[in-house]
Amino acid sequence: MIYLELFISFLKIGLLGFGGGMSIIALIQIEVTNHGWMSNTEFVDIVGISQVTPGPIGLNCATYVGYTATGSVWGSLVASAAIIIPSLIIMLTICSVYMKIRDKWADNRIYQAVMRIIRIAVVCLIAFAAYRLCNKESFIDATSYIICGVVGVLTLLPLLKKPLKITNPTLLKVIDTTSHPILLVVLAGAVGALVY
Repeated sequence: MIYLELFISFLKIGLLGFGGGMSIIALIQIEVTNHGWMSNTEFVDIVGISQVTPGPIGLNCATYVGYTATGSVWGSLVASAAIIIPSLIIMLTICSVYMKIRDKWADNRIYQAVMRIIRIAVVCLIAFAAYRLCNKESFIDATSYIICGVVGVLTLLPLLKKPLKITNPTLLKVIDTTSHPILLVVLAGAVGALVY
C-alpha cells in the first residue's frame, strides 16, 4: 500500500512541479509531512545529501524519501519514476503542440517576432547559467553542464547553418525542429531548475 501512496504522491509532484526545482522540493516536503514518512529534521538532512549527489536535487530527494519511507530500493524507484513519467509526457506534449503551431504560423510576422524574443531570453538564461556554473562557491552537478551545453548548441545551430554550409534537407529539418525557441524554453527550464 505504501508503494501506491508513494507513486500517487510523487505523480502529483511531477505534474505540479514540472520545471521548478524549489517548487518540487516544497511539494515533496508537504507530502512527507502529510504522510508522516519522516520528521522535518530528517527531511532537511535528505535535502542536504541530495545537493552533493549527481542529478536534479528534486529527483534525488524523491529517491531518498522513497527509500527511507519503505526501507527498500523499490520504494526509491517508484518515487523517482512517478516524477519522471509526467515530466516526460509534458515535454512530449509541448513539443508536439509547438511543431503544429510552427507549421501553421511560420510566415506570421508576430509569431516570428515572439520567437526571436524567446530565443533572446533563452540566450540570457544560458549566460546566467554559465555564470553560475563558473562560480566556484556554489556546487552544481554534471547534469547542469550537459544540459547547459545542449541548450547552447541548439540555440546557436540556426546561425551556423550558412557558415557550416549545411544543405542536406533532412539535417536542416532536424536543426529547425531541435532549435525551435519553445523547445529551447523547455530545456532552459531544466537548466533553471538545476541552477536555482
